[in-house]
Amino acid sequence: MAIESPVAAGPARVPASRPGGAGTLAGRTVSRIGYGAMQLERMHDDRAGAVAVLRHAIDSGVDHFDTAEFYGSGFVNGLIREALRPGDDVLIVSKVGAASDPGGPFPLRVAQRPEELRAGVEANLVTFGVEQIPVVNLRRMDVGFTPPMPAEQRVDLDDQLAVMTALRDEGKIGAIGLSSVSPEILRRALPAGIVCVQNAYSLVSREDEELLQLCAAEGIAWVPFFPLGGAAPGMPKVTDEPAVIAAAERHGCSPAQVGLAWLLHHASQTMLIPGTSKIGHLDANLAAGSITLDEETLATLDAIPTRPATMPGH
Repeated sequence: MAIESPVAAGPARVPASRPGGAGTLAGRTVSRIGYGAMQLERMHDDRAGAVAVLRHAIDSGVDHFDTAEFYGSGFVNGLIREALRPGDDVLIVSKVGAASDPGGPFPLRVAQRPEELRAGVEANLVTFGVEQIPVVNLRRMDVGFTPPMPAEQRVDLDDQLAVMTALRDEGKIGAIGLSSVSPEILRRALPAGIVCVQNAYSLVSREDEELLQLCAAEGIAWVPFFPLGGAAPGMPKVTDEPAVIAAAERHGCSPAQVGLAWLLHHASQTMLIPGTSKIGHLDANLAAGSITLDEETLATLDAIPTRPATMPGH
């Protein structure tokens, strides 16, 4: 099993190429384009195909995966465990704060209580068959779309950080991240040593610019999910923007690649985790890391107005 902790014992194998260049996540140098595994939930009937996608990502230089035990009730984490081979040097980032609810009105239910956060970490450890998950994000419900929030699930941040830091002290997690938070929540959490923040963010949905700048000031990795928008009906899509389409034509690439390339250009601490269940799509995502956007194009893209987004749970 090759899930590495943030501080590896011995030299790490450096990929022959790093999609998007090199960045820092939880003290590790990794490729700036990683892989978000959520879409593999749909591949229950093609386990071999899902493992092949993961292997192709690793062989292409991807060395950090974003996942969660509640993706398919452990199915996706099991795929990652199967895909990893001895000698792979892949940083695993998982998350807690929700749980699978296949029979409920939503595919996920909120699981914010301290004992549920601990149970989520323990479940990750069992599925992966390891003693430590390198990075675990606390998926809060402060911003964006969330499942129904029962009163007993409204838990103070300090209580949640207490259990997360205890799990880190016990060696069960290597580092703590946050997801779906406001700048105020991040500021309160800074003393706990936050290594990354995940929020929905794209070229057309930039409400969290203040949060991004706070991450930059504090040396925290910024990991946008839904990087192309369009994850729900009515949610703006980067690829629909005329300026993005024009930029793609100018640079000989796809509008989606322009959207990903813009994110890499916009902030140096950005680490992408685009997801897909198709190898061809994966290759296109990774190729976005080699696109250089000229100053005129960047200025045009920066001028695109941000639009409010309503998102499904992540």
